[in-house]
Amino acid sequence: MVDLITQYQAISKEIKIEFDSILESGAFINGPAVSQFEQILSEYLEVKHVIGCANGTDALQIALMALNFDPGDEIITTNFTFAATVEVIYLLGLKPILVDIDPNTFNIDLTKIKEHLTDKTKAIMPVHLFGRVCQMDKITDLAKEHDLVIIEDNAQSIGARYNHPRLGQKAAGTLGEFGTTSFFPAKNLGAYGDGGALFTNDDSLARQARTIANHGMSRRYYHDYIGVNSRLDTFQAAVLKIKLNHLDTYIQKRRESAIEYGNLLNDIPEIILPNFPKQDEEHVWHQYTIRILNGKRDQLGQHLKLSGIPYGIYYPIPLHKQKAYMSEEFSDEQFPITNTFSKQVLSLPMHSELTNQQIKFITDSIREFFLRK
Repeated sequence: MVDLITQYQAISKEIKIEFDSILESGAFINGPAVSQFEQILSEYLEVKHVIGCANGTDALQIALMALNFDPGDEIITTNFTFAATVEVIYLLGLKPILVDIDPNTFNIDLTKIKEHLTDKTKAIMPVHLFGRVCQMDKITDLAKEHDLVIIEDNAQSIGARYNHPRLGQKAAGTLGEFGTTSFFPAKNLGAYGDGGALFTNDDSLARQARTIANHGMSRRYYHDYIGVNSRLDTFQAAVLKIKLNHLDTYIQKRRESAIEYGNLLNDIPEIILPNFPKQDEEHVWHQYTIRILNGKRDQLGQHLKLSGIPYGIYYPIPLHKQKAYMSEEFSDEQFPITNTFSKQVLSLPMHSELTNQQIKFITDSIREFFLRK
């Protein structure tokens, strides 16, 4: 699904220089590379504060902790996402309100957010899924109208931009009180291990988040808050510092690959291709996810496997059907789009090293499958 080895070969000299410097300095925890990366990412995103942490799940948890919600407060989010989005809500004694998705974008359905607002609603947690930014103009307006905060789960969409009618062009993850991201190796901006970060323009929230991430310490051995131990590793920060310089190039290559996939698959009636947004900047193509009709998704997957072609299914089981999150408050009738899509979605290889020759090999195999049926 990704080719991290070829990507590494292109930047290996830079990586080795950085790693040698860290090894010779012995600054393995909170070394200079961490603050340097936070600074250049802050400049790239045009956001005041970037706080590195151990992973994207921690980033979400720290954001929620910094916002000081009370037990039972409701957070509205999507049912079609990785479990980490709701995992942290449950861990903190908050209440996730899952809603269905927009069939055109895979992202949270704005009308469903409105339908689920109550006097206990305190926040909206939109997930910019597969690299596409949610309808943030409408979500920010709704949050302002109802005095809600926004925590953007930007784990899959770093580098995406959104043309907000009122705020101008903004980076995904910088339109709410907090944005969070993951630097898992397969991400568009991926480390060589785990890593994550929070973004905010609020000075007070930034101080609190940074303190919480460091055992609740504002200074050593003085604990102002109940915190966690969540640090961005120096080696990972060094990798990310280098790769951030290449991120726009990586994204452009992904966009070109998405166009090529579309050109080669757009005449197969049993495939629904992902929609392109009006503005290229609103999608960074972390995944290229197609929908397979007529119950043939799993058969196609087996065909691709036999051809030596990797694929992913994100996500095969909606959150409301997961054993850990089942509740009498959730029913299949609430999530018709999520239930349908979970049986149809299939993600094809998508990365910055993908060649047109590889895409043709993949799409030829897909065409072979449908032509023989």
